[in-house]
Parts: sequence; C-alpha cells; structure tokens
Amino acid sequence: MLSVLIAVAYSCKDQNNDNSQMKNVMAIHDEVMPKMGTIGKLVSQLDEKITNDASSDDYVAAREELKVAHKAMMDWMKGFGDRFDGDEILNGKALTEEKQKWLDEEESKVKALKDQINSSIGQAEELLKDN
Repeated sequence: MLSVLIAVAYSCKDQNNDNSQMKNVMAIHDEVMPKMGTIGKLVSQLDEKITNDASSDDYVAAREELKVAHKAMMDWMKGFGDRFDGDEILNGKALTEEKQKWLDEEESKVKALKDQINSSIGQAEELLKDN
C-alpha cells in the first residue's frame, strides 16, 4: 500500500501519463494533500481554544469538521490505491471498462473531498480569526 501512496503522491510529476482524467484526479489530490498539515495545525489551535473557553461549541464543531475532512482524505487515498495500480496511475496504462467507471466515481469523490477540505479549513480559519 505504501508504494501505491507514493505513486499517488508523485503521479502528477510523471509526464508519460496520457490519461487526462487520471491526471486531473491526481492534480486535485496533489492540490489538497498539502492541506493535511494545515488541518493538523488548525485542530491544535482549536484544541487550545476549547481548553481555554467555556463556551466552545463552535470550536468543537469546527474541530470535528476538520477531523472528518482529514479522515475522508485518508479513506479516499486508501480506496483509490486499492482500485488502481501504479501503472494505471503513473504510466497511463489502459483501464478496463470497469476501472473507467471507477475512475469516473473517484473523480467525483475527489472533487467533493476538495470542497469538504477547503470548506472545513475556511470555517476554522474564519472562526479563529474572529476570536
């Protein structure tokens, strides 16, 4: 599994991948993956606010949204790695009809995941900025 995750992480850098849909999916992954660190930092900041603030319901809710988004990213990567091999991800290996349907599903999932991650980060940052 680690090799698949490494392949996923570096897939956008491979110029031999002719599958534009796979490239698009991987580009979205590569765009949001670095935000996992931002999520971790925001969770820590919210933890501090929760500890120091008696009325912390908003902070708790924002922290949970971040954790859900982080878990969704990890789950998506595992599921994606289980469905596609390194040659399909990195080298543009032709997909079977079934795998093409899977790629369509994964593209929808990763777009929704991007929105979820960006939304949870935005909400947390806004909450922390205001308080």
